[in-house]
Parts: sequence; C-alpha cells; structure tokens
Amino acid sequence: MSQLQRIAIAPSQLQQGQIALTKEQQHYLTRVLRLREGDRFIAMDGKGKWWLTQLAGEQGQVLEPLVVETELPVAVTLLIALPKGNGFDEVVRCCTELGVTTIAPVLSDRTLLQPSPQKLERWRRIAAEAAEQSERAFVPTILEPVAFSSSLKLTSSQKYICEARGNFPHLKDCLPQPIDKEIIIATGPEGGWTQLEVDNAIASGFQAVSLGRRILRAVTAPIVALSLVSAACEV
Repeated sequence: MSQLQRIAIAPSQLQQGQIALTKEQQHYLTRVLRLREGDRFIAMDGKGKWWLTQLAGEQGQVLEPLVVETELPVAVTLLIALPKGNGFDEVVRCCTELGVTTIAPVLSDRTLLQPSPQKLERWRRIAAEAAEQSERAFVPTILEPVAFSSSLKLTSSQKYICEARGNFPHLKDCLPQPIDKEIIIATGPEGGWTQLEVDNAIASGFQAVSLGRRILRAVTAPIVALSLVSAACEV
C-alpha cells in the first residue's frame, strides 16, 4: 500500500464514489506515472481523508477509505518573516514534511521580499506536493502575507518568538510536557527581529526563546524550531 502513488484532490472532485480527475491529474497519472486502466493509486483531499482509488478512464473509482496516522499531535503555526529570493519555497517544503499545520508569512521591519499573488499560489502548490510526498493526511494552510504586528493577534496558550541575540532560554527547555494542542512560533528575517518587534511580541504574550548558540539563517530557523517541537511530540 505504501508504494502506491498519491495525488491531492479538491473535496469537490469526489461525488458518489467517483473522483472527477482534472486534465493535469490525468496527465500526471497516465503520462508521468504510467498508470493504466485499473491501476490503483491513493487520493487525498488535504483535509485528513485518503482513499484507495482505481483509475477508470477520466475518473478515479474509490475502492475504500484509508486510515492515516502521520500528523503531529499538536497544531503548529509558524510565523515566518519572509526571506529574500526564493528561500521561502524550501521553507514551505521542509516544514510541510515536518508536520506544520499553518504557515503565516509575515512582513517584518527588515523584510526585503514583497510577495506577489503568484508567489502565494506557488507556495500552496509546493505545500500540496510536499504533503503528497511525505504521506501527510493534511495539506498545511498557507496564509496571505501580513505585517508582523498584525500576526501578533493570533491566540494560543503557547507562543514563542525565536531571537538569536540575548540571553533567552532554549526552545526545547520551554516546551511543556505534554505539549498543548496548539503552539505558535515566530522566526525572524535576515538580520533578525528589531528590538521593538521583540518587545511588542512579548507584550502580546510571546515568550522569547533561543534556538542555540549559533546564528541561523532565516530559512533554517523555522525548520529547526519545528524539528524541536516534532521531537518533543513524538518521543
């Protein structure tokens, strides 16, 4: 079963046990994967449901639902200050593989990238592809970029802002056991957060934490933070 190819579908594509495959999905299944009539694959709706499916012309015939247990037991929201260039592509890909629930791109005082709507669509596509590859039950939500000050309004009993400078406790030592059902972690841009941003985050209920003694790149920090949460959850 684990060797079967997976594709992400929209929930609306499934009607009465039949999946109406798009032209792109038909091309991928038949031309790229070389599946033939009657071959099986796995369809996932990105919202927690998987189905064993059989190729039937331009449709997929659902054979049976599947139980998937690959998600973290905690919902993790990452507030990530957008890095320059295309670095955010890899952040989305890696964090999806590691189990992130929601990625919130934020514009900080030192953010250089001004993303276009095409960038957002690209990130969502990358998340869907990475969820397929890593056998996730859910495709992470990629929110529209907002100012960092606006993202501070998100609520959770556990909120952390990662800061490379200063004498702050390590994130791994701050995570309670067991970890609550929701956690928010903010990681900064090239050059780090400004002192005002850190102060505002703390005033909004965030705890300032360290990710270690080394200075991490903006694209590395969210991956390290999420890895620590994953390790704490899946002991």
